[in-house]
Formats: sequence, C-alpha cells, structure tokens
Amino acid sequence: MLSIRLSRVGTKKAPVYRIVVMPKHNDPWAKTTEILGHYNPRKNPSELVINADRTKYWIGVGAQATNTVWNLLIDEKIVEGEKRGVTHLSKKRTGKLEEKAVVQKEKTEAAAEKAKAAEETAKAEAEAEKEAAKAAKEAAKAEAEAAKAAPAPEATAEEASTESVVEEAPATPEAPVEEAPAE
Repeated sequence: MLSIRLSRVGTKKAPVYRIVVMPKHNDPWAKTTEILGHYNPRKNPSELVINADRTKYWIGVGAQATNTVWNLLIDEKIVEGEKRGVTHLSKKRTGKLEEKAVVQKEKTEAAAEKAKAAEETAKAEAEAEKEAAKAAKEAAKAEAEAAKAAPAPEATAEEASTESVVEEAPATPEAPVEEAPAE
C-alpha cells in the first residue's frame, strides 16, 4: 500500500519537509516513488508547493495520505472532506483524562444536588412563613370577632371616680425671709 507523507529534509532546528509517495512500511528517508512537492512550516505564512494533478492521480490509484498531509491537501482545496485529528494521546494520558472527567462530573453532580437541597429548604421555609402568617392572620381575625361578640364590661362609678381623682400633697407654707437692716 502506498502512502503520501512528509519526509524531513531541513537542517537541525530548521525543518523543511518533502511531500512524497512511497510504500507505507518503508523508512521515511528511503527511496521514494515520487516527490509531489515541499512544505516549509517556518515561513510566515507557511509555504506549501505541491503538484495537484499528480496528488489527485495517486489518491485515485489508492495511495493513503497521512493525517497531516490530508489536512494540508484540504487547506489547498486539492481534496474535499473533513480534517482529521493529528494529535495522538497515549493510553496513560487518555486514562488520566477520563479520570479527570469522572471527578469533574461527580463534582458537578454534587454541586447540583447541593443546590437542589438548598432550593428545597428555601421552599420549605417560605411555605412555613406563609403558614405562620396565615395562622397569625386567622388568630387576629378570631380575636377581633371575639372582641365584637363579647360585650365590654362597663366601669362602675366608683372605679371611674377613683381613676380620675388625683390626690395632691398639701403645700407647706414657706417661712418669710427676713431682710437684714441696711447700715
């Protein structure tokens, strides 16, 4: 099976890649079937030179492009389709991410339960306050009706007279102040 892939040809710390067609299991620096172009990611914007006709021919014959090359071909509109994921995660990292997701899910569920419980207690308190207000209103209404129904006892004349009489203490006569004779 043939693959269309990148083969590094740049210098140390300055990569430049060739886009090549070669058997899939060959070493990337082995003899290539055909060089389709080159790719320089270090330029701004990155430089991609590729022979579109030959690339379409090799894809038509059954050559499989690697994910990176496939995404470059889509960017250049040589092929149509969806971009492919290039990032590879190890099993260890995938496991850690899954554990983290589970812990996060548990935290959100706990927070949701706590919020729901708080909401229920707030509802219960509001209903209790409503009931207390209703009971107080009914008690006041019953008290008012009881006050209307029972005749008020009339105060006796003696009670009325003692309540209105205010006793005053007798005033003490003050002794006249004598003035000293003027000399």
